[in-house]
Amino acid sequence: MNNAEISEKLVKILGLKYEPVAVKLIKKDENIPEGFEKPESNIRHCQSIMRARKGESFLLPADKHACVVGASSLGMVSTPAKVKEGEFHANIGMFDCADAAANMIMQRSELKEGSVIATVVGPLKGFGFEPDVVILVDLPETLYWLVPAATFFEGGRQAFSTAAFQATCVDSTIIPLLTGKLNMSLGCFGCRRTTDIRNDEMIAGIPYANMEKMLEALEKLYSGPMQKVRNK
Repeated sequence: MNNAEISEKLVKILGLKYEPVAVKLIKKDENIPEGFEKPESNIRHCQSIMRARKGESFLLPADKHACVVGASSLGMVSTPAKVKEGEFHANIGMFDCADAAANMIMQRSELKEGSVIATVVGPLKGFGFEPDVVILVDLPETLYWLVPAATFFEGGRQAFSTAAFQATCVDSTIIPLLTGKLNMSLGCFGCRRTTDIRNDEMIAGIPYANMEKMLEALEKLYSGPMQKVRNK
């Protein structure tokens, strides 16, 4: 299947409200794909995701990333001392002290500094190449079906990693990329403050390498269990 077909199937089976979003991290030795434009103003990774679900596409080199916390986790810039030491997030009022905030940063998944030169973000259907991760934003019931799809062939349980910050950059992009597994997030302070994500929406990140197997499972669920629940 090509990406347009994958996107169409995801939208139909899950009943998605928005386009599946593709994210490609461009490494130092990779060419930047054609057909993607830089935004006029700097934007955050989370803002690029939320705008891409509505049809926009972006090429974001490091100097176009508005959030240094996200850009540093994505391996594009160094982590500022105020972030690393917890002062930045503690000042927002989300932690009791700087040490607690620093502990969050210390435990986050991140890519090696300087390993990524740009992010390419847009609707999956418009990607003529393989992205690293596919991100979905929707209601909990809609994204719930990714869990039985992920466990359909081998069983087991799903464990999700999340925090008060970095729902799209760490939780939905980096963790799926590094672990090769589905990860979900309830959203974070940053994305809920600076994007149009709704109060009743959450986020899922799926490694692109898992997508065809995930779709195979979703198609089987769609013809049986999904209809029994949704049409009750």
